[in-house]
Amino acid sequence: MTVRTAVRNPFIAAVLGIVLGAVPVAALYTVGAAPTTAQAEGSPPPAAVTSAQPRGGVSVMLPDFATLVKQYGPAVVNIRVIEKAPSQEGGNGNPFGPNSPFAPFFHGMPFQAPPQQPIRGEGSGFIIRADGIILTNAHVVSGATHVTVQLTNRRQYTAKVIGEDKVADVAVIKIPANNLPIVKLGDSSTLQVGQWVLAIGAPFGFANSATAGIVSAKGRVLPGEGAENYVPFIQTDVPINPGNSGGPLFNMEGQVVGINSQIYSRTGGYMGVSFSIPINVAMQVAHQLMATGHVQRGRLGVYIQDVNQGLADSFGLPKPEGALVSSVQSGGPAATAGLKSGDVILALDGKPVQTSSQLPVRVASLMPGTTVHLTIWRDHASREIAVKLGSMGSQTLASARSPHHLGGSLGLAVRPLTVDEQQQAHIHGGLLVEGVSGPSEDAGIQPGDVVLAANGQRVTAVAELRSAVAKSHGHVALLIQRGNARIFVPVQVK
Repeated sequence: MTVRTAVRNPFIAAVLGIVLGAVPVAALYTVGAAPTTAQAEGSPPPAAVTSAQPRGGVSVMLPDFATLVKQYGPAVVNIRVIEKAPSQEGGNGNPFGPNSPFAPFFHGMPFQAPPQQPIRGEGSGFIIRADGIILTNAHVVSGATHVTVQLTNRRQYTAKVIGEDKVADVAVIKIPANNLPIVKLGDSSTLQVGQWVLAIGAPFGFANSATAGIVSAKGRVLPGEGAENYVPFIQTDVPINPGNSGGPLFNMEGQVVGINSQIYSRTGGYMGVSFSIPINVAMQVAHQLMATGHVQRGRLGVYIQDVNQGLADSFGLPKPEGALVSSVQSGGPAATAGLKSGDVILALDGKPVQTSSQLPVRVASLMPGTTVHLTIWRDHASREIAVKLGSMGSQTLASARSPHHLGGSLGLAVRPLTVDEQQQAHIHGGLLVEGVSGPSEDAGIQPGDVVLAANGQRVTAVAELRSAVAKSHGHVALLIQRGNARIFVPVQVK
């Protein structure tokens, strides 16, 4: 039987096909195995990464998160707090309250409202000193009557709050223990967008949970009050949820580069963007809290705003940048140094100020009494000016004057407008709204509005507004200027 005849036989053809097909398969296996043998004979890859070879033959280095969690996870703690129960209101004989229409039916009847349960909360923290010093967020422990810290070995301690700073949202607490595992602190200024980062914490109370992602932005200043104005947040896509607050953000060298603090969410849960306080900022605050129990910050004493293209053209600036001074605090550090409304601050100590949001962060990081050198734009030319910073204390960096709070009656924090502000707004008198809460917030009044009149009476001083509110019968009509528009806003007085 010839070979040609044999191939025509179905059975022999099948066997021959298998044998011939096995040759290229074996060859391919040998070629693919060669790099593995070479790797075994050479040096092993770095412990911090693992190698993956996806389709296309491009080698990708992936972080070894397991090693980091195992090494530094024991220094991350779960924090549980108990806050004082809210006060109870209402009459003893009326379960619906003294103003309820059902009150007459309960007159003289004994009734005791059920006791209010204390408010409980959870967060995270990390040990920075072996003698029990722990760093966390101020909002985790603020107002707590009892703070409990649980380690990864399930041991629990009652913690003492050493100090808290709501402006930076940083708190230092201490537990009575020694020889504790600690984290390794890094330098957040060297962090780069695109780098891998790892978060460890207790989301929803699930302690020692690890999530990872990358740095998606740096120096993010968020709108609002408190930490948002003075912290250049690290923005990441690391999944952070309630309970992660106060936990550490690690780089791939196992160094803490941030404190997980906030999330952007419309649902209350993670939606793809989270924010961490740079560890350099946090430790600057922590050192002051441990030394004195409070934090000092520099103050310039100006109101500032961003420079858009229209303003840049008006002032003759080559491009829209810097912080435009809209008003200067009378007698403040900037006024003493000769800074004027209309100046544009382009640099602080030689470092450019790209946007107005950068200036409060940098000034607040300096100690009162520090002399800074500002590069400003005035009269179509740049010039240098030296300013000795004041103390911010409990004021905001750009506060021209201390706002006067009208409290629960109206829910407004206002101050008289400066002469420059009145000229810029083309008005006489008026009170600038710097804070809104309660009835005024419900009515739609916003920070930045100017109160011109109350119940038809013009107001140029806080006392005049307070008097008008006192004479009102439950409602006050405020004439508000917002931008170039004037509107009446009815507010129900409490």
